[in-house]
Amino acid sequence: MVSSGSLDTLLDLAQDKIVVIDEDGVITYANEAVRRTLGYDPDEFRDTNAFDYVHPDDVDVARAAFEDIVDAETYTETTVTYRFRHADGSWVTFESLLSNCTNDELDGFVVSSRDVTDRVAAERDQRQTTSRLRELAATTGDVLWMFSADWTDLLFVNPAYEDVYGGRTAELRANPASFLDTVHPEDVPRVEEAMVALTGGDSQSIEYRVDPTDGYGTWVWVEAEPIFEDGEVVRITGFTRDVTDRRRRERQLYVMDTLLRHNLRNDLTVVLGEAQRIASKHPDAATHTEVIRETAQALLASAEKGRTLIERLDVDASRHRVDVVTAVDESVARITERYPDSTVDAECPESAVARCVDGLDLAIAELLENAIRHNDDPDPTVHVTVARTTDAVIVTVTDDATPIPGIEANVLTGHHDMSEVYHSSGLGFWLVYWLVERSNGHITVDSDESGNRIQVTFDRATD
Repeated sequence: MVSSGSLDTLLDLAQDKIVVIDEDGVITYANEAVRRTLGYDPDEFRDTNAFDYVHPDDVDVARAAFEDIVDAETYTETTVTYRFRHADGSWVTFESLLSNCTNDELDGFVVSSRDVTDRVAAERDQRQTTSRLRELAATTGDVLWMFSADWTDLLFVNPAYEDVYGGRTAELRANPASFLDTVHPEDVPRVEEAMVALTGGDSQSIEYRVDPTDGYGTWVWVEAEPIFEDGEVVRITGFTRDVTDRRRRERQLYVMDTLLRHNLRNDLTVVLGEAQRIASKHPDAATHTEVIRETAQALLASAEKGRTLIERLDVDASRHRVDVVTAVDESVARITERYPDSTVDAECPESAVARCVDGLDLAIAELLENAIRHNDDPDPTVHVTVARTTDAVIVTVTDDATPIPGIEANVLTGHHDMSEVYHSSGLGFWLVYWLVERSNGHITVDSDESGNRIQVTFDRATD
């Protein structure tokens, strides 16, 4: 038989706070856990009213639960969660088990309390996160979805599904396989292959056509991942994005590239040949044929630049580590070979690594070439420098050429859009702008009668 002293010792070793209170809420017993969890001396804690420590917002709930216990005619226990004041003035969240133990020796009601402050905070954070995710899912244009590993249960889909796929979420929930009915019949086999691969544990990225209500005119890009638990695939989750506009632009770029690569180039070659024959047969027309040849050559150069622009816009736009000094060196070598009477002075550190897309050398070469071609000096000189700061790499091209017109400078700085009645003279500066813009860089242009100073700034790669 356990003695009274031994029982007190056992109760003091308990992790939970255990108190006995009378029907008015006055504490008649408190174990040592009161000191550990609340900072109160158990002896001083006794003979105080428990409800005086309960948070004002929770006291009614706690008192109501206690009164139910007091009023019960048979043995009853209940659980209630509330905030209790710590000795330092902060609040501890307790989950308390209240009981009306019928043992007369207790002379009160037993309250066993466990500190659940961290758990309640985590649950609150989870609820907030879930609420925010649902808000995001409800407002995004992407389709967010989750299926069971065998695709037989739809676990989540947001409202965007109906706009993108042309199906109904209610039908999808009732029959998860119905989303295949929204896929273009020619693309279904590829989609099914991707589904099998995901079930097998392989990530997938795929594009296909959807929405039979619009003649399957919507192209989507799907990124999907298998979710593992204990080495087994238990869920498939992913997102679907409408990429119809991107696919349309890709087709347009393909048409433009074909036009520039074949039709325009071939036609201009014919024009140049005819101009040459006219000049040889009619020497007195040489002045006019020279204008034809110069114009045709300029158009050919624009066509080649257009092809370069299309090629650069059609490649991966991800940024990666690029040594700007190497790009400058390659550009200087290319321009010096093309314009042997010019001088390009370069002042660079040993290296300067930035985060850029491919093609930085083309952008720098374009700036150098523009400075040379628009300089009245037969032996023009251009200065290019590369500098590093803590978080940036800066390329500066300086010349004493004709001031860059405002309309052209606006192209470089991104303050001008091409229009039918207001447009720049060529594609070169557009190539520079798009390459720099894709690299998350920016350009400043300072021009006056003494020349031009173009500064291009990129994010420095520090890792």
